[in-house]
Amino acid sequence: MSKARIAVLVSGGGTNLESLLNAQEAGEIPHGEIVVVLSSAAGACALERAKNHGVPGFAVPRAGRPQEEFEAGLTEKLTEYRADLIILAGFLSILSPGFVERWPDRILNVHPSLIPSFCGPGMYGLKVHQEALRRGVKVTGATVHLVNEIPDGGRILLQKAVEVLPGDTPERLQRRVMEQAEWVLLPQAAELVAQGLAR
Repeated sequence: MSKARIAVLVSGGGTNLESLLNAQEAGEIPHGEIVVVLSSAAGACALERAKNHGVPGFAVPRAGRPQEEFEAGLTEKLTEYRADLIILAGFLSILSPGFVERWPDRILNVHPSLIPSFCGPGMYGLKVHQEALRRGVKVTGATVHLVNEIPDGGRILLQKAVEVLPGDTPERLQRRVMEQAEWVLLPQAAELVAQGLAR
């Protein structure tokens, strides 16, 4: 069986990447294989995680570079590793419509809320959980979706709800959403799309 070749794009600590690597090693992504990790930040801990799992990792720094140059660097590595599927796992750089169009229905993103809640410009990371607590919602969660050229657009693949508990801080809520939703959904979505690509 030919496996879909997966590239994971990261920007920071790489906890979502770790969940994908662990799932792969547990046989939970049988139709895919993570072949490369690319970080938009030099020195990101995620690159060390990739190395610990024997996966090549490279920094393609975003800071101080024009969008076209940054995306050209990403494209070069993605082409070199013959990526079939791209997973944005805590990747904080916005990709241009032109870049997205090169991989139609092949870019997965995870968002730490139940889309359409708490998404849009400026809604990422801890800010999402701060807003959920500010609004007083009782349930939040995470969404994995296919990216298209429309900001916050794309087809929702999977969602999972997570309870907001009394006394939650944004940090506590963020951790619960990662553990109960993001780390569960990402490997499932990776396998779902990889299965289609591997046929």
